Amino acid sequence: MNGTEQNRSWFLKGMRDGVPIAMGYFAVAFALGIASKKAGMNALQAGVMSITMLASAGQYGAITVIAGGGGYIQMAVTTLIVNLRYLLMACALSQKVAPETKLGHRFLLSYPITDEIFGIAMSVEGRLNPFYNYGAAAVAAPGWTMGAALGAAAGAILPSRVENALSVALYGMFLAIIIPAAKKNKVVALIVTVSMICSFLFTKAPILREVSSGMQIIVLTVLLAGAAAFFFPVGEEGEGGSQDEP
Repeated sequence: MNGTEQNRSWFLKGMRDGVPIAMGYFAVAFALGIASKKAGMNALQAGVMSITMLASAGQYGAITVIAGGGGYIQMAVTTLIVNLRYLLMACALSQKVAPETKLGHRFLLSYPITDEIFGIAMSVEGRLNPFYNYGAAAVAAPGWTMGAALGAAAGAILPSRVENALSVALYGMFLAIIIPAAKKNKVVALIVTVSMICSFLFTKAPILREVSSGMQIIVLTVLLAGAAAFFFPVGEEGEGGSQDEP
C-alpha cells in the first residue's frame, strides 16, 4: 500500500469514527444556536462562529458576553481563557505524530482539536496519521456548524426540557470514548477516576470553585497527567509501534 492509499484509508477511518461525534455535536450545537438567537445573533452569524471555533464552552462563553453587552476585548479574553486547555491537547498531539511530520500538517491538525476528536486521536495505537483527524473533522465540523445555524434559525421554539436534553448528549458521547480505554488500561481507569473526583472537589470547595472552568481543566490536566507520566511512564515499546506517515 503506497502513501496515498494509506492516507485515504486513514481518512475514511477518521470519517467513520467521526460520525457519532458529528451526531452529538449537532445536538449540542443546536442548543447553542438557540442561545445565540436569544443573544441577538442570526443563523449565519451562529454558523460562522461555529465553523471558526469548534468549542462548545468557548462559544457559549462568547455568546454570554454578547448577550451581556460586553466588548470585543472582554469576549476575546473570555474565549481565550476557556479554550486554553486546547494548548495542552495540541502539545500532546504534536508528540503523537511522527517527528518528521511536515509543518503544514501540524498547522492543519490544530484546527479540529476538540475534546472528542482529541480523545479518539490519542486512542489510536502507535503514531497518529494526520489524515485520521482530517477525516473525523470532515464530518464532525459540518455537524457542529449546521446544528448551530439551525438552532439559531429555530430560535426559542423548543421547550426548555428539550433544550436541556440536547445539552446532555455530548457528555454521554464522551463517556463512550473514555470507558473503553479505561477498561483496557488500569492506569487510565485510575487517572479517569481521580480526575472525576478532583473535578467534583473543584466545583464544591469554597476557594477552588471560584476558579474558571477552563482554568480548572488546565490545572487538573497538568497535575494529573504529570503525575501519571512520572509514576507510570510509557516507553517507546508501549506506544504500539510506529505506523506509516504521509
